[in-house]
Amino acid sequence: MTQVCRKMFHVNLKRRVLRRVSILRRYFRLLWSKILKCRFGKGIRYHQLPQTSTYSRSIPSPAAVESDFASGYPVSMSCDRDSDSDLVALKISLLGDSQIGKTSFVTKYVGNEKEEGGLEMEGLNSMDKTLSVSGARISYSIWEVGGDAKSQDQIPIACKDSIAILFMFDLTSRCTLNSVIRWYQEARKWNQAAIPILIGTKFDDFIQLPIDLQWTIASEARAYAKALNATLFFSSATYNINVNKIFKFITAKLFDLPWTVERNLAIGEPIIDF
Repeated sequence: MTQVCRKMFHVNLKRRVLRRVSILRRYFRLLWSKILKCRFGKGIRYHQLPQTSTYSRSIPSPAAVESDFASGYPVSMSCDRDSDSDLVALKISLLGDSQIGKTSFVTKYVGNEKEEGGLEMEGLNSMDKTLSVSGARISYSIWEVGGDAKSQDQIPIACKDSIAILFMFDLTSRCTLNSVIRWYQEARKWNQAAIPILIGTKFDDFIQLPIDLQWTIASEARAYAKALNATLFFSSATYNINVNKIFKFITAKLFDLPWTVERNLAIGEPIIDF
């Protein structure tokens, strides 16, 4: 584990630098657009980028997003795809072994929008969810890679340009937790800047395990999260535990907003460790 920690330190240092450069580039583009608007009397429109791109034509101001986020993140789903001038496209990747609840997790978050967009191909599934925040729209494009060996060929397309990668495992199956390092190493070959998040699924089944086994698995999960420099969440798609909260956390990290949720390390409760 010590050797992994050293490797992760160098990887994460580069990731932080790349992420900061990416954010600064976006703000310079926005500033230049405003300068042109003041000079010529009208705004500059960019051509629409594909939905899978990390970047879009404009981003909401951090102050506007922070206002919404601080007041409980009151967003509304938007199904209007006719006007994309205010669309912020954010790509998120999901990786993990088979049968751990990745599809159930995405379906729970996307809800009724799951039939509106996205794609399906062998070993890869994509769903979209669009939220309206302060007059701008944030479109989450969520790419789920299958857990079998053949699906690993889809990791490059799934991870490229993602702003966050969710590494998932089944809380009732320790071997799926052991696989997280392999998924992490493969993902970082194609994306070193994405925010890493470790998610334990099926918390509703996990709490049925003996308390000493719960403690052991929770301790191991926290050790893995520390090695990956990732935030750890225990979740349940069945009871919608921490599903929406994870995407709020991603938005907070992306726009450097304050994160008000408290750390929870109590055994028998859905852990949040950061």
